[in-house]
Amino acid sequence: MKKLTVQEIEDRLQTIDGWEYLENTITTTLEFKDFKDAFSIMTRIAFEAEAMQHHPEWLNIYNEVVIRLSTHDAGGVTEKDFQLAKKIEEIVEIA
Repeated sequence: MKKLTVQEIEDRLQTIDGWEYLENTITTTLEFKDFKDAFSIMTRIAFEAEAMQHHPEWLNIYNEVVIRLSTHDAGGVTEKDFQLAKKIEEIVEIA
C-alpha cells in the first residue's frame, strides 16, 4: 500500500468526522458512557481490525478510547487506514 501525501490525507479527512492528522497518524478520541461501553466498542473494532489484518494503536482510560491509525509497512498513512477508520465510524454509529 502506498503512503498518502499530506494533501491526500487532508482531503480524505473531510469524509470522516472527528479524525485529525497527528504525528504521522490519523487519530480520533471517542468518549462513551462508561468503561464497559468503551471496552465493548474496542472488542467490536478488534474483530474488524483482525479481519482486515490492520491493527490500531489505541489507549483506553475509563470511558475514553484514543485510536491512532497508520500503516507501519508503508511508513505512514495509507488508504487502508481510512478503510479501517470508516469501519470504526460505522461501529460507533450503530452502538
